[in-house]
Amino acid sequence: MLSAAPENTDKPWGQVWFVSTGLAYLKENNLKKLMTICFAAALLTFGVASAQDTMQNDNMKADASKKAVQVTGKISDDGKTFVGDTDSKSWTISNPDAVKGHEGNHVILTAHVYADKNEVHVMSLKMAK
Repeated sequence: MLSAAPENTDKPWGQVWFVSTGLAYLKENNLKKLMTICFAAALLTFGVASAQDTMQNDNMKADASKKAVQVTGKISDDGKTFVGDTDSKSWTISNPDAVKGHEGNHVILTAHVYADKNEVHVMSLKMAK
């Protein structure tokens, strides 16, 4: 038996040393577990927050295409494309029936613009002056 106290005393110093180091080991082990759990919780919180932010940006992109905008330009002679006045960009008309009778004319379209598909969905139109 290991003992730090002289042999003539009644106190079991070796046992006290063992118990105190055992408690210190348990406290250190619990602290490591607590730190690991806190780190994992922080990573999880960050992951959830960034995922929500990403979803919000995707919804904003979808909302932009849902709003109808007014654009001025000319409808092609076949009624399938529209050329804008501001940038001379050519857009495919997704619903050519909406522009029937206005082929080749300069018009103001109220339309949903889908820049990723390079097309417009005409909601209404009027002749430009």
